[in-house]
Amino acid sequence: MTITRLDVGTRMSSIVIHNNTVYLCGQVAKDKFSDINTQTVTMLEEVDALLIQAGSSREHILSATLYLKDMADYDAMNLVWDNWVPAGHAPARACVQAAIAEPEYLVEVSIIAGIVK
Repeated sequence: MTITRLDVGTRMSSIVIHNNTVYLCGQVAKDKFSDINTQTVTMLEEVDALLIQAGSSREHILSATLYLKDMADYDAMNLVWDNWVPAGHAPARACVQAAIAEPEYLVEVSIIAGIVK
């Protein structure tokens, strides 16, 4: 069994690859003091970069779990999400309200994607 870990830290790896499946650690915005729109955009930009690094792309996302600090941001987050997900490639998805590790963050996402060779 081969497990590849990229950007390994003490607490977590940014990317784990096993059996042509990519697991990304939770991603948050670049600027935790920005609004929900900007936080969602920059969070998804980071997801794109990590997927490319892992040999995948948003077209190969299998599952996404979104965490919102406040469900009042659900519609605004979905406006960005719906424009980001390629047509015909919507993953299995859950969205829940949760306390995020740093209270300034409004949204976080965890992604599982495939690698198509």
